[in-house]
Amino acid sequence: MTKRTARGTGARLTDTAGALAAKADLKGRTQARAADLKDKAGALTVHLREGAARAGHQAQGRAAKGGHTAQEQMARARHTFQERALRTGHAVQERAGQAGRLASGKAAVAGGAVEGRVPQPARMVVRAVVRHRGPVLIAGAIAAAVTVGVLRRGRHS
Repeated sequence: MTKRTARGTGARLTDTAGALAAKADLKGRTQARAADLKDKAGALTVHLREGAARAGHQAQGRAAKGGHTAQEQMARARHTFQERALRTGHAVQERAGQAGRLASGKAAVAGGAVEGRVPQPARMVVRAVVRHRGPVLIAGAIAAAVTVGVLRRGRHS
């Protein structure tokens, strides 16, 4: 063997011995694998935290949107109720006015009929009642009835 061949063979044997030693170093390989897994777990933890934060923000946004939608629906319902109540109030007011005008007209007709039968002094009261319809109408009708009663008693006595 020549020196050159011996050196080449020695170098190959050294490389082979180094490779075999590296394979035999179970503790070193295990530590390297553990460090690699630890790095992967850290990266996965960061990824999961980011995903959870995104999901939390999305849920918060949806809840806020749902709350706003509910408020808008309640406002629309309140406005609808107010509009209907206003229309109903106006309708009741109109019917009450019509009933009042009808009653006033009937009272005027009745007053005219009573005025023709009432003696002259009581007619002025009846005319006042006919001219001033309303609360005065009731008071005037009572006064006219009392006057008629008094005058009739005066004739019979």
